[in-house]
Amino acid sequence: AIAWTPAVLAADTANGAKLFEVHCAGCHANGGNIVRRNKTLKLRALEKNQVNTLNAIATLVANGKGVMSAYKDRLTPTEIEAVSAYVLQQAQQGWR
Repeated sequence: AIAWTPAVLAADTANGAKLFEVHCAGCHANGGNIVRRNKTLKLRALEKNQVNTLNAIATLVANGKGVMSAYKDRLTPTEIEAVSAYVLQQAQQGWR
């Protein structure tokens, strides 16, 4: 399992936003999900699916789940931290 430190909370969310646009927005535009409607990146769905912490999001990004691909072979640990921090920040802000 990947262990993330609290320092990742200060991750570069601007870089995370760029990574999200390239790797994630195809399925998760504006925090939604075009494949499975109930598996969005909205805070309520993240909480319901117990993926509402930086660690949980980063682990899911790295390892994938179900139809979602794993990104540990495509993104560096730093990039995974950045995109995960961005997703959590956007979820907490309502994907504005």
